[in-house]
Amino acid sequence: MNNKNKSVFTEIGRRKFLKYGSLAVGAGVLASCTGGGSSTGDGDLGENPIKVGVMYSTTGTIAIVEKSLQDATFLALEQINTGTGPWEGNGEGIEGRKIQKVVVNPDSNWDLYNQMSKRLIDEDQVTCVLGCYTSASRKSVLPVFEEKDSILYYPVYYEGNECSSNVFYTGAAPNQQITDSIPYCFKNFGPKGFFVGSDYIYPKESNRIAKAELVKAGGKVVGDEYAALGTTEFITIINKIKQAKPDFVLSNLVGDSIPAFYRQYRDAGITSDKVPIMAYPTTEEEILAMGTEYSEGHFTSFNYFQTVETPENKAFVEQFQAKFGKNRVTNGVMEAAYLQTFFMAQAMRDAIKAGKEINTESIREFTRGQTFQAPQGLVKMDPENYHTYLYSRIGRWGADGQAEIVFATPAAVKPIAWSQTLYPGRVCSRPTPDDRSNPIKETGEDLQVVYLDKV
Repeated sequence: MNNKNKSVFTEIGRRKFLKYGSLAVGAGVLASCTGGGSSTGDGDLGENPIKVGVMYSTTGTIAIVEKSLQDATFLALEQINTGTGPWEGNGEGIEGRKIQKVVVNPDSNWDLYNQMSKRLIDEDQVTCVLGCYTSASRKSVLPVFEEKDSILYYPVYYEGNECSSNVFYTGAAPNQQITDSIPYCFKNFGPKGFFVGSDYIYPKESNRIAKAELVKAGGKVVGDEYAALGTTEFITIINKIKQAKPDFVLSNLVGDSIPAFYRQYRDAGITSDKVPIMAYPTTEEEILAMGTEYSEGHFTSFNYFQTVETPENKAFVEQFQAKFGKNRVTNGVMEAAYLQTFFMAQAMRDAIKAGKEINTESIREFTRGQTFQAPQGLVKMDPENYHTYLYSRIGRWGADGQAEIVFATPAAVKPIAWSQTLYPGRVCSRPTPDDRSNPIKETGEDLQVVYLDKV
């Protein structure tokens, strides 16, 4: 924690901070969120609402994208409470019970995610939490959810190699993002790859998998560099890229670092036609922030782009822009935050219909196997490994700030939590009901690609 955080922390007191607010240093204010309630304009929630935690940073270095996850979650919760959007035909709320959101802002501070998850579970007594962005924040809260046996819905692509009975993963596993993108780079750009990333667990582990995939394809790693989270000065790394002369750069930079890197990359004379960037964290949100002249011709591997042509996506974009502004863009992580909210609601609905209380046990068991017609297409929560069947797509950024989809799987891909390049045959497999035992299995098998429409 930096000195500014310490001074504010001392001033208001640790207990008062944990009970009454989230530190919003970037805004210089406290974002109020009182125990047992929500300050986000839920309106009349009727009797016996279902409390759900929403934990995304709206200030700090990751807010550039994480705010969009909160917005998408708010849209989904509003639609569930009013019986509109994808929830039309289900009545208002969940079998007549509306959702009360309890919102906190961890200010892109990993320690605050941990503290606020405890507060949401212990003091606000939420039934589950929708939240986190970086793997560092997820790793920070994971011991809390496992110790207290509560549920986190986590909507972000990640490095895999994890399988918790207390997390439902709705972002991409490595085989839904890395596995297709590296062969695409090798085939279309060349064999030499330079890898960059922010200096924490996800970029390092993701790049470790991607480098192994490149070597497996017959390529060569010519560079591997990391910058502190929030870094906006990349001249040294860019000079190393020039010296290494790669065929492509694989970027796992996140947050405010993304626009800064792309701008300095082009200003240094490296254009997309010479050395294209293939990125995982770069979405429509960061493209809007940096300016399309810096992103044009570069690539992103993701499950969803605003340009996906489905009726559900057309409605999603229209509804999101109607609520938050016609100039707003949608992106892959916010689409995952949106769809996971409906996974949660459907699980709660099914539990109530089965005569069960809404608690960790019922949410866990009824989220298994849920399907949803998401903006990206039909998706499903894998009942064994708690990861989501998702599409794999690659987009090439155009002058309009939107992605031309140049590669797409024919249907959602079955998730594999462990990189099969690094850990062949390792999978997650849980009993029903989940007894929270170790789900990791060594199958010794060469796992094949499985699509949702073939399941």
